Amino acid sequence: MPRAAFAQGDPVIVADDVSLVYPARAGRPEVRAVDGVTFRLMPGEILGVLGESGSGKSTLALALAGRAYGRRPPEGSPTLAGGELTILGQRMTTVSRRNREALATSVGYLSQDDGDRLNPDLTVGEAVAEPLYERDRKFGRREAGRLVAKLIDAVHLPLSTMLKQTWELSSGQRQRVALARSLVLEPRVLVADEPARGVDVLVRQSVLELLRTLHANRQFSAVVVTSSVSEARAVADRIAVMRHGQLVGFGPIDDVLGSTVDPYVKVLSQTSPIDVIPPEHRTPKKHRP
Repeated sequence: MPRAAFAQGDPVIVADDVSLVYPARAGRPEVRAVDGVTFRLMPGEILGVLGESGSGKSTLALALAGRAYGRRPPEGSPTLAGGELTILGQRMTTVSRRNREALATSVGYLSQDDGDRLNPDLTVGEAVAEPLYERDRKFGRREAGRLVAKLIDAVHLPLSTMLKQTWELSSGQRQRVALARSLVLEPRVLVADEPARGVDVLVRQSVLELLRTLHANRQFSAVVVTSSVSEARAVADRIAVMRHGQLVGFGPIDDVLGSTVDPYVKVLSQTSPIDVIPPEHRTPKKHRP
């Protein structure tokens, strides 16, 4: 990716009136999933994206992870139907194939079911290292082992886990492995779509705490999609609230929830404000000017 395309201190993501559609296929009509969304994600910031099922938040996450296309998208990917989306200096409507591939190494993506989709034929160590070899087939095995071991430790799993097959792990452990895998290329941006979905409440707490700890240590920017106010409050600096594909709230969480203009935001404001992670167990957020 050209260095001149992105300067330190610039917003890492700029969405300017972005609209996303799923093209008509096999008799199915075109679906407009995101309609005119505008915001900026700053370096080191965690943005929480809140919304009901069908609000467009997962489609937005795909686009923010660089998986939206100006035309002829792969099956399951949205098309940029309006506006401009810029990720790390790359305009996604005109980005070349080469720069899109380079961008994929700078933006990590963790989908809500990545833990369940780990290859059962691989060991945990192999699954986490796989993106390294997809980028560079000649990547050194010793260096790969060092990076993987560091991440397995960072996601609070025993190093012996590296030798286990992925199917031997619990759902919570697999989600941690998927998180490690999404970070192995040391991305500048992490997009996590419902990273704690499908695991019990105690594991959910540990996954969210882990995400914040990794962020504090590595200082990447992040977008965390959730349907839970308490989860957003636990990890995010600011929130974006989606409804029917549109942004109906954006800013610091208490400021957004203090506004009762939109009926969905009003419902969210009545949700219990207690954080998922008890205060005594949380890592303090660093102050941002």
